Amino acid sequence: MLEKNQIYEVEIIDNGYQGEGIAKIDNFPIFIQGVIKGEQVEIKILKVLSNFAYAKILKIIKPSEYRTDADCSDFPKCGGCNLRHIKYDYTLKVKKAKVENCLYKALNRKLKVNDVIGMDNPLNYRNKLQYPVGLGKDNNPVMGVYSERTHNIVPVQNCFIQNEECNKIANKIFKFIKENNISVYNEQTLKGTVRHIVIRIGIKTNEVLVTLVVNDNNFKKEKELVEYLTAKYPNIKSVVKNYNTKNTNVILGNQNEIIYGKGYIHDILGDYKFKISPLSFYQVNPIQTEILYGTAIKYAYADTEHTQKNNIALDLYCGIGTIGIFASKYFKKVYGVEIVEQAIEDAKENAKINNVENIEFYAGDVEKVLPQILENIAGNPKVVFVDPPRKGLDNKTIEVLKTIKPEKIVYISCNPATLARDLKQLEEKYEIKEVQPVDMFPYTSHVECVAVLQQKQDT
Repeated sequence: MLEKNQIYEVEIIDNGYQGEGIAKIDNFPIFIQGVIKGEQVEIKILKVLSNFAYAKILKIIKPSEYRTDADCSDFPKCGGCNLRHIKYDYTLKVKKAKVENCLYKALNRKLKVNDVIGMDNPLNYRNKLQYPVGLGKDNNPVMGVYSERTHNIVPVQNCFIQNEECNKIANKIFKFIKENNISVYNEQTLKGTVRHIVIRIGIKTNEVLVTLVVNDNNFKKEKELVEYLTAKYPNIKSVVKNYNTKNTNVILGNQNEIIYGKGYIHDILGDYKFKISPLSFYQVNPIQTEILYGTAIKYAYADTEHTQKNNIALDLYCGIGTIGIFASKYFKKVYGVEIVEQAIEDAKENAKINNVENIEFYAGDVEKVLPQILENIAGNPKVVFVDPPRKGLDNKTIEVLKTIKPEKIVYISCNPATLARDLKQLEEKYEIKEVQPVDMFPYTSHVECVAVLQQKQDT
Protein backbone atom coordinates (compact mmCIF):
# COMPACT_ATOMS: atom_id res chain seq x y z
CA MET A 1 0.00 0.00 0.00
CA LEU A 2 1.34 3.39 -1.01
CA GLU A 3 1.87 5.96 1.70
CA LYS A 4 2.52 9.69 1.68
CA ASN A 5 6.23 10.69 1.42
CA GLN A 6 7.34 7.31 0.06
CA ILE A 7 9.95 7.49 -2.72
CA TYR A 8 9.90 5.29 -5.83
CA GLU A 9 11.54 4.91 -9.22
CA VAL A 10 8.87 4.53 -11.91
CA GLU A 11 8.38 4.55 -15.67
CA ILE A 12 5.81 6.91 -17.14
CA ILE A 13 3.45 4.73 -19.17
CA ASP A 14 1.18 7.44 -20.55
CA ASN A 15 0.16 11.10 -20.42
CA GLY A 16 -3.30 11.78 -18.96
CA TYR A 17 -6.18 14.08 -19.77
CA GLN A 18 -4.51 17.15 -18.23
CA GLY A 19 -1.10 16.34 -19.69
CA GLU A 20 0.10 14.78 -16.45
CA GLY A 21 2.26 11.65 -16.50
CA ILE A 22 0.81 8.32 -15.39
CA ALA A 23 2.79 5.59 -13.63
CA LYS A 24 1.61 2.43 -11.87
CA ILE A 25 2.87 0.59 -8.82
CA ASP A 26 1.17 -2.79 -8.26
CA ASN A 27 -1.38 -1.62 -10.86
CA PHE A 28 -2.23 1.45 -8.72
CA PRO A 29 -2.25 4.67 -10.82
CA ILE A 30 -0.04 7.60 -9.83
CA PHE A 31 -0.34 11.03 -11.45
CA ILE A 32 2.78 13.19 -11.77
CA GLN A 33 2.99 16.66 -13.30
CA GLY A 34 5.88 17.64 -15.54
CA VAL A 35 6.80 14.22 -16.97
CA ILE A 36 6.51 12.60 -20.40
CA LYS A 37 5.49 9.14 -21.57
CA GLY A 38 8.54 6.84 -21.65
CA GLU A 39 10.57 8.68 -18.99
CA GLN A 40 12.04 6.99 -15.92
CA VAL A 41 11.80 9.21 -12.87
CA GLU A 42 12.21 9.25 -9.13
CA ILE A 43 9.05 10.43 -7.41
CA LYS A 44 7.75 11.28 -3.96
CA ILE A 45 4.14 10.42 -3.08
CA LEU A 46 2.19 13.55 -2.11
CA LYS A 47 -1.33 12.23 -1.59
CA VAL A 48 -2.98 8.81 -1.64
CA LEU A 49 -6.68 8.47 -2.43
CA SER A 50 -8.83 5.36 -2.74
CA ASN A 51 -8.23 4.78 -6.46
CA PHE A 52 -5.11 6.78 -7.32
CA ALA A 53 -2.29 8.88 -5.92
CA TYR A 54 -0.46 12.14 -6.67
CA ALA A 55 3.31 12.48 -6.68
CA LYS A 56 6.02 14.97 -7.57
CA ILE A 57 9.30 14.56 -9.45
CA LEU A 58 12.47 14.30 -7.41
CA LYS A 59 14.81 13.34 -10.26
CA ILE A 60 14.59 12.51 -13.94
CA ILE A 61 16.60 9.32 -14.42
CA LYS A 62 15.99 8.80 -18.14
CA PRO A 63 14.58 11.87 -19.95
CA SER A 64 12.40 11.68 -23.03
CA GLU A 65 13.78 12.80 -26.37
CA TYR A 66 10.80 15.18 -26.45
CA ARG A 67 11.78 17.00 -23.24
CA THR A 68 12.92 20.61 -23.52
CA ASP A 69 13.92 23.41 -21.18
CA ALA A 70 10.78 25.21 -20.04
CA ASP A 71 12.43 28.63 -20.50
CA CYS A 72 10.04 30.09 -17.95
CA SER A 73 10.97 30.97 -14.38
CA ASP A 74 7.37 30.38 -13.22
CA PHE A 75 7.16 26.79 -14.52
CA PRO A 76 6.04 24.45 -13.00
CA LYS A 77 4.79 26.49 -10.02
CA CYS A 78 2.23 28.24 -12.25
CA GLY A 79 -0.80 26.15 -13.24
CA GLY A 80 -1.03 27.64 -16.73
CA CYS A 81 1.36 26.06 -19.26
CA ASN A 82 1.48 22.50 -17.97
CA LEU A 83 3.10 21.22 -21.20
CA ARG A 84 5.91 23.78 -21.23
CA HIS A 85 8.51 21.03 -20.66
CA ILE A 86 7.56 19.25 -23.91
CA LYS A 87 8.79 20.16 -27.40
CA TYR A 88 5.95 21.95 -29.14
CA ASP A 89 5.53 19.57 -32.09
CA TYR A 90 5.18 16.65 -29.69
CA THR A 91 2.51 18.47 -27.63
CA LEU A 92 0.35 18.29 -30.76
CA LYS A 93 0.68 14.49 -30.76
CA VAL A 94 -0.19 14.41 -27.04
CA LYS A 95 -3.34 16.44 -27.73
CA LYS A 96 -4.37 14.27 -30.68
CA ALA A 97 -4.03 11.20 -28.48
CA LYS A 98 -6.17 12.92 -25.85
CA VAL A 99 -8.96 13.52 -28.38
CA GLU A 100 -8.70 9.96 -29.74
CA ASN A 101 -8.83 8.46 -26.25
CA CYS A 102 -11.88 10.49 -25.21
CA LEU A 103 -13.75 9.48 -28.36
CA TYR A 104 -12.78 5.82 -28.09
CA LYS A 105 -13.80 5.66 -24.44
CA ALA A 106 -17.28 7.07 -25.23
CA LEU A 107 -17.93 5.38 -28.58
CA ASN A 108 -15.90 2.17 -28.24
CA ARG A 109 -14.43 2.59 -31.70
CA LYS A 110 -11.87 4.68 -33.52
CA LEU A 111 -12.98 7.77 -35.39
CA LYS A 112 -11.14 9.73 -38.04
CA VAL A 113 -9.17 12.30 -36.06
CA ASN A 114 -6.90 14.52 -38.14
CA ASP A 115 -3.54 15.78 -36.95
CA VAL A 116 -3.79 18.82 -34.70
CA ILE A 117 -3.34 22.12 -36.52
CA GLY A 118 -0.60 23.92 -34.61
CA MET A 119 1.00 27.38 -34.68
CA ASP A 120 4.17 28.58 -36.39
CA ASN A 121 4.89 30.75 -33.34
CA PRO A 122 3.14 29.39 -30.22
CA LEU A 123 4.12 32.29 -27.91
CA ASN A 124 2.36 35.51 -26.82
CA TYR A 125 -0.80 34.36 -28.59
CA ARG A 126 -3.44 35.26 -25.98
CA ASN A 127 -5.51 38.40 -26.50
CA LYS A 128 -7.04 38.14 -23.03
CA LEU A 129 -5.17 38.30 -19.72
CA GLN A 130 -6.93 37.57 -16.44
CA TYR A 131 -4.80 37.59 -13.31
CA PRO A 132 -6.16 37.04 -9.81
CA VAL A 133 -5.06 39.56 -7.19
CA GLY A 134 -4.86 38.60 -3.53
CA LEU A 135 -2.64 38.19 -0.49
CA GLY A 136 0.54 36.12 -0.54
CA LYS A 137 2.09 34.08 2.25
CA ASP A 138 3.69 37.22 3.68
CA ASN A 139 0.26 38.93 3.70
CA ASN A 140 1.39 41.35 1.00
CA PRO A 141 -0.51 41.89 -2.28
CA VAL A 142 0.31 39.46 -5.06
CA MET A 143 -0.79 39.19 -8.73
CA GLY A 144 -0.30 36.22 -10.99
CA VAL A 145 -1.71 32.77 -11.77
CA TYR A 146 -3.16 30.09 -9.53
CA SER A 147 -0.91 27.17 -8.79
CA GLU A 148 -2.15 23.79 -10.04
CA ARG A 149 -5.31 22.61 -8.21
CA THR A 150 -5.07 25.46 -5.66
CA HIS A 151 -6.03 29.09 -5.16
CA ASN A 152 -2.47 29.96 -4.16
CA ILE A 153 -1.34 32.79 -6.42
CA VAL A 154 2.05 32.36 -8.09
CA PRO A 155 3.49 35.84 -8.81
CA VAL A 156 3.80 36.34 -12.56
CA GLN A 157 5.17 39.42 -14.32
CA ASN A 158 5.89 38.17 -17.82
CA CYS A 159 3.76 35.26 -19.02
CA PHE A 160 5.08 33.88 -22.33
CA ILE A 161 1.65 33.01 -23.73
CA GLN A 162 0.11 36.41 -22.95
CA ASN A 163 0.28 39.36 -25.30
CA GLU A 164 3.41 41.28 -24.35
CA GLU A 165 1.65 44.64 -23.99
CA CYS A 166 -1.05 43.10 -21.80
CA ASN A 167 1.69 41.82 -19.49
CA LYS A 168 3.13 45.34 -19.21
CA ILE A 169 -0.26 46.96 -18.56
CA ALA A 170 -1.11 44.39 -15.87
CA ASN A 171 2.19 45.11 -14.08
CA LYS A 172 1.51 48.84 -14.23
CA ILE A 173 -1.99 48.40 -12.75
CA PHE A 174 -0.61 46.22 -9.96
CA LYS A 175 2.04 48.84 -9.21
CA PHE A 176 -0.71 51.47 -8.96
CA ILE A 177 -2.67 49.25 -6.55
CA LYS A 178 0.32 48.82 -4.26
CA GLU A 179 1.47 52.43 -4.39
CA ASN A 180 -2.01 53.69 -3.52
CA ASN A 181 -2.63 51.11 -0.76
CA ILE A 182 -5.75 49.78 -2.46
CA SER A 183 -6.90 46.64 -0.68
CA VAL A 184 -6.92 43.29 -2.48
CA TYR A 185 -9.31 40.38 -2.05
CA ASN A 186 -8.87 37.90 0.77
CA GLU A 187 -10.55 34.57 0.01
CA GLN A 188 -10.64 33.62 3.68
CA THR A 189 -12.35 36.77 4.98
CA LEU A 190 -14.16 37.58 1.68
CA LYS A 191 -13.04 41.18 2.16
CA GLY A 192 -10.80 43.47 0.14
CA THR A 193 -11.46 45.41 -3.06
CA VAL A 194 -9.58 44.21 -6.16
CA ARG A 195 -10.12 40.54 -7.12
CA HIS A 196 -8.92 40.26 -10.72
CA ILE A 197 -7.23 42.28 -13.43
CA VAL A 198 -8.65 41.47 -16.88
CA ILE A 199 -7.13 42.96 -20.04
CA ARG A 200 -8.30 42.37 -23.61
CA ILE A 201 -6.49 43.57 -26.71
CA GLY A 202 -7.62 43.67 -30.33
CA ILE A 203 -4.69 42.06 -32.12
CA LYS A 204 -5.58 43.69 -35.45
CA THR A 205 -6.80 47.05 -34.02
CA ASN A 206 -4.40 47.33 -31.02
CA GLU A 207 -7.32 48.63 -28.92
CA VAL A 208 -7.17 47.71 -25.21
CA LEU A 209 -10.00 47.18 -22.71
CA VAL A 210 -9.08 47.08 -19.00
CA THR A 211 -11.51 45.52 -16.53
CA LEU A 212 -10.96 45.64 -12.78
CA VAL A 213 -13.03 43.03 -10.97
CA VAL A 214 -13.90 44.43 -7.54
CA ASN A 215 -15.54 43.03 -4.44
CA ASP A 216 -16.91 46.34 -3.14
CA ASN A 217 -17.27 50.01 -4.02
CA ASN A 218 -14.13 51.17 -2.23
CA PHE A 219 -12.03 51.75 -5.33
CA LYS A 220 -12.12 55.56 -5.39
CA LYS A 221 -9.16 56.47 -7.59
CA GLU A 222 -10.66 55.77 -10.99
CA LYS A 223 -9.62 59.11 -12.50
CA GLU A 224 -6.04 58.78 -11.25
CA LEU A 225 -5.81 55.22 -12.58
CA VAL A 226 -7.06 56.23 -16.02
CA GLU A 227 -4.58 59.11 -16.24
CA TYR A 228 -1.80 56.85 -14.97
CA LEU A 229 -2.50 54.17 -17.61
CA THR A 230 -3.38 56.25 -20.68
CA ALA A 231 -0.31 58.47 -20.30
CA LYS A 232 1.81 55.40 -21.04
CA TYR A 233 -0.68 53.42 -23.14
CA PRO A 234 -2.93 55.71 -25.22
CA ASN A 235 -4.33 52.66 -27.03
CA ILE A 236 -6.31 51.86 -23.87
CA LYS A 237 -9.77 52.76 -25.14
CA SER A 238 -11.85 51.85 -22.10
CA VAL A 239 -11.56 51.05 -18.39
CA VAL A 240 -14.40 49.25 -16.62
CA LYS A 241 -15.17 48.19 -13.06
CA ASN A 242 -16.89 44.84 -12.83
CA TYR A 243 -18.61 44.02 -9.53
CA ASN A 244 -18.35 40.45 -8.26
CA THR A 245 -19.33 40.18 -4.61
CA LYS A 246 -20.09 36.46 -4.59
CA ASN A 247 -17.96 33.74 -3.01
CA THR A 248 -17.38 31.98 -6.33
CA ASN A 249 -14.72 30.76 -8.75
CA VAL A 250 -16.43 32.68 -11.55
CA ILE A 251 -14.22 35.66 -12.39
CA LEU A 252 -16.71 38.24 -13.67
CA GLY A 253 -19.92 39.44 -12.10
CA ASN A 254 -22.93 40.69 -14.06
CA GLN A 255 -22.66 44.42 -13.22
CA ASN A 256 -20.28 46.75 -15.07
CA GLU A 257 -19.49 50.40 -14.41
CA ILE A 258 -17.69 52.27 -17.20
CA ILE A 259 -15.10 54.68 -15.79
CA TYR A 260 -13.39 55.56 -19.07
CA GLY A 261 -14.29 55.22 -22.74
CA LYS A 262 -17.32 53.41 -24.14
CA GLY A 263 -16.93 50.08 -22.33
CA TYR A 264 -15.81 48.06 -25.33
CA ILE A 265 -13.15 47.64 -28.00
CA HIS A 266 -13.08 46.26 -31.54
CA ASP A 267 -11.03 43.57 -33.23
CA ILE A 268 -10.94 42.12 -36.74
CA LEU A 269 -11.29 38.45 -37.68
CA GLY A 270 -11.04 37.60 -41.36
CA ASP A 271 -13.13 40.17 -43.23
CA TYR A 272 -15.21 41.18 -40.20
CA LYS A 273 -15.00 43.68 -37.35
CA PHE A 274 -16.27 42.70 -33.90
CA LYS A 275 -17.28 44.65 -30.81
CA ILE A 276 -15.97 43.12 -27.57
CA SER A 277 -17.32 43.99 -24.11
CA PRO A 278 -16.13 42.71 -20.69
CA LEU A 279 -18.72 39.90 -20.60
CA SER A 280 -18.38 38.92 -24.26
CA PHE A 281 -17.06 35.51 -25.26
CA TYR A 282 -14.31 36.01 -27.81
CA GLN A 283 -11.71 33.38 -28.67
CA VAL A 284 -8.38 34.14 -26.99
CA ASN A 285 -6.18 33.09 -29.92
CA PRO A 286 -7.20 35.11 -33.00
CA ILE A 287 -4.68 33.50 -35.37
CA GLN A 288 -6.04 30.01 -34.68
CA THR A 289 -9.62 31.29 -34.49
CA GLU A 290 -9.58 32.12 -38.19
CA ILE A 291 -8.42 28.56 -38.87
CA LEU A 292 -11.05 27.14 -36.51
CA TYR A 293 -13.92 29.06 -38.10
CA GLY A 294 -12.64 28.39 -41.60
CA THR A 295 -12.70 24.67 -40.80
CA ALA A 296 -16.25 24.92 -39.47
CA ILE A 297 -17.43 26.70 -42.61
CA LYS A 298 -15.67 24.15 -44.82
CA TYR A 299 -17.37 21.30 -42.96
CA ALA A 300 -20.74 22.95 -43.52
CA TYR A 301 -20.06 22.87 -47.26
CA ALA A 302 -20.60 26.59 -47.17
CA ASP A 303 -18.00 27.47 -49.76
CA THR A 304 -18.01 28.79 -53.30
CA GLU A 305 -18.42 25.34 -54.79
CA HIS A 306 -21.13 24.08 -52.48
CA THR A 307 -23.21 27.13 -51.69
CA GLN A 308 -26.07 26.97 -49.22
CA LYS A 309 -27.56 30.26 -50.42
CA ASN A 310 -31.13 28.99 -50.31
CA ASN A 311 -30.79 27.34 -46.91
CA ILE A 312 -31.08 28.27 -43.25
CA ALA A 313 -28.36 27.83 -40.62
CA LEU A 314 -28.47 27.98 -36.83
CA ASP A 315 -25.62 29.25 -34.66
CA LEU A 316 -26.19 27.94 -31.14
CA TYR A 317 -24.17 29.32 -28.21
CA CYS A 318 -23.29 32.12 -30.63
CA GLY A 319 -21.49 34.50 -28.24
CA ILE A 320 -20.99 37.85 -29.97
CA GLY A 321 -22.01 36.36 -33.30
CA THR A 322 -18.60 35.50 -34.75
CA ILE A 323 -19.37 32.12 -36.35
CA GLY A 324 -22.83 33.17 -37.56
CA ILE A 325 -21.46 36.31 -39.18
CA PHE A 326 -18.66 34.31 -40.80
CA ALA A 327 -21.28 31.90 -42.19
CA SER A 328 -23.87 34.52 -43.18
CA LYS A 329 -22.65 35.09 -46.73
CA TYR A 330 -23.17 31.40 -47.54
CA PHE A 331 -26.75 31.06 -46.29
CA LYS A 332 -30.13 32.61 -46.96
CA LYS A 333 -30.65 33.20 -43.23
CA VAL A 334 -28.76 32.57 -40.00
CA TYR A 335 -30.26 32.53 -36.49
CA GLY A 336 -28.00 32.89 -33.45
CA VAL A 337 -28.81 32.01 -29.83
CA GLU A 338 -26.81 32.91 -26.70
CA ILE A 339 -27.72 33.05 -22.98
CA VAL A 340 -25.61 36.15 -22.16
CA GLU A 341 -27.74 39.19 -22.98
CA GLN A 342 -24.76 41.55 -23.28
CA ALA A 343 -23.19 39.20 -25.82
CA ILE A 344 -26.41 39.25 -27.89
CA GLU A 345 -26.42 43.05 -27.81
CA ASP A 346 -22.83 42.96 -29.08
CA ALA A 347 -23.80 40.37 -31.72
CA LYS A 348 -26.57 42.62 -33.04
CA GLU A 349 -24.16 45.54 -33.13
CA ASN A 350 -21.58 43.38 -34.90
CA ALA A 351 -24.09 42.50 -37.61
CA LYS A 352 -24.76 46.22 -38.14
CA ILE A 353 -21.05 47.09 -38.19
CA ASN A 354 -20.46 44.50 -40.91
CA ASN A 355 -23.65 45.26 -42.89
CA VAL A 356 -24.91 41.71 -42.40
CA GLU A 357 -28.68 41.80 -42.82
CA ASN A 358 -29.56 38.10 -43.06
CA ILE A 359 -28.89 37.19 -39.43
CA GLU A 360 -31.03 37.42 -36.29
CA PHE A 361 -29.93 36.96 -32.68
CA TYR A 362 -31.91 35.78 -29.66
CA ALA A 363 -31.00 35.90 -25.96
CA GLY A 364 -31.88 32.95 -23.72
CA ASP A 365 -31.26 29.27 -22.99
CA VAL A 366 -30.76 27.37 -26.23
CA GLU A 367 -33.18 24.62 -25.23
CA LYS A 368 -35.92 27.23 -24.54
CA VAL A 369 -35.35 29.70 -27.38
CA LEU A 370 -34.68 27.22 -30.16
CA PRO A 371 -38.24 25.81 -30.34
CA GLN A 372 -39.58 29.39 -30.58
CA ILE A 373 -37.31 30.12 -33.54
CA LEU A 374 -38.28 26.91 -35.31
CA GLU A 375 -41.96 27.82 -35.05
CA ASN A 376 -41.38 30.99 -37.03
CA ILE A 377 -39.23 29.77 -39.89
CA ALA A 378 -40.22 27.95 -43.04
CA GLY A 379 -38.61 24.52 -43.12
CA ASN A 380 -35.84 23.05 -41.00
CA PRO A 381 -32.29 24.40 -40.99
CA LYS A 382 -29.85 22.55 -43.22
CA VAL A 383 -26.83 23.22 -41.01
CA VAL A 384 -26.51 23.79 -37.27
CA PHE A 385 -23.32 25.17 -35.74
CA VAL A 386 -22.93 24.49 -32.01
CA ASP A 387 -20.16 25.97 -29.87
CA PRO A 388 -21.14 25.16 -26.27
CA PRO A 389 -19.20 25.84 -23.07
CA ARG A 390 -16.98 23.16 -21.53
CA LYS A 391 -19.99 21.35 -20.05
CA GLY A 392 -21.18 20.55 -23.57
CA LEU A 393 -24.72 20.37 -24.93
CA ASP A 394 -27.82 20.27 -22.77
CA ASN A 395 -29.77 17.01 -23.14
CA LYS A 396 -32.85 18.96 -24.24
CA THR A 397 -30.81 20.65 -26.97
CA ILE A 398 -29.62 17.26 -28.19
CA GLU A 399 -33.20 16.02 -28.35
CA VAL A 400 -34.28 19.10 -30.31
CA LEU A 401 -31.41 18.57 -32.77
CA LYS A 402 -32.44 14.95 -33.27
CA THR A 403 -36.02 16.10 -33.84
CA ILE A 404 -35.36 18.86 -36.40
CA LYS A 405 -32.74 16.68 -38.14
CA PRO A 406 -30.51 19.19 -39.95
CA GLU A 407 -28.44 17.67 -42.73
CA LYS A 408 -25.26 18.61 -40.92
CA ILE A 409 -24.20 19.49 -37.40
CA VAL A 410 -20.87 21.26 -37.08
CA TYR A 411 -19.79 20.89 -33.46
CA ILE A 412 -17.05 23.20 -32.15
CA SER A 413 -15.80 21.95 -28.79
CA CYS A 414 -13.33 23.14 -26.16
CA ASN A 415 -13.64 19.88 -24.20
CA PRO A 416 -13.00 16.52 -25.91
CA ALA A 417 -14.66 14.62 -23.05
CA THR A 418 -18.04 16.35 -23.35
CA LEU A 419 -17.71 16.33 -27.15
CA ALA A 420 -17.36 12.54 -27.04
CA ARG A 421 -20.31 12.22 -24.66
CA ASP A 422 -22.55 14.33 -26.92
CA LEU A 423 -21.46 12.53 -30.10
CA LYS A 424 -22.47 9.27 -28.44
CA GLN A 425 -26.01 10.61 -28.06
CA LEU A 426 -26.16 12.12 -31.54
CA GLU A 427 -24.85 9.10 -33.42
CA GLU A 428 -28.33 7.52 -33.25
CA LYS A 429 -29.30 9.93 -36.04
CA TYR A 430 -25.91 11.08 -37.35
CA GLU A 431 -22.76 9.68 -38.85
CA ILE A 432 -19.63 11.23 -37.36
CA LYS A 433 -17.54 11.99 -40.45
CA GLU A 434 -14.33 13.36 -38.95
CA VAL A 435 -12.82 15.46 -36.17
CA GLN A 436 -10.30 18.24 -36.68
CA PRO A 437 -8.39 19.37 -33.55
CA VAL A 438 -6.97 22.91 -33.55
CA ASP A 439 -4.34 24.04 -31.06
CA MET A 440 -5.97 27.16 -29.68
CA PHE A 441 -3.98 27.00 -26.41
CA PRO A 442 -0.34 26.05 -27.05
CA TYR A 443 1.68 24.63 -24.14
CA THR A 444 -1.50 23.90 -22.17
CA SER A 445 -3.41 20.61 -22.07
CA HIS A 446 -6.48 22.20 -23.71
CA VAL A 447 -7.43 21.53 -27.32
CA GLU A 448 -10.29 22.76 -29.48
CA CYS A 449 -12.03 20.45 -31.97
CA VAL A 450 -14.38 20.76 -34.91
CA ALA A 451 -16.50 17.67 -35.57
CA VAL A 452 -18.80 17.28 -38.57
CA LEU A 453 -21.90 15.08 -38.36
CA GLN A 454 -23.92 14.01 -41.39
CA GLN A 455 -27.54 12.92 -41.07
CA LYS A 456 -27.94 9.18 -41.67
CA GLN A 457 -29.88 8.33 -44.82
CA ASP A 458 -32.26 5.92 -43.09
CA THR A 459 -33.43 8.32 -40.32
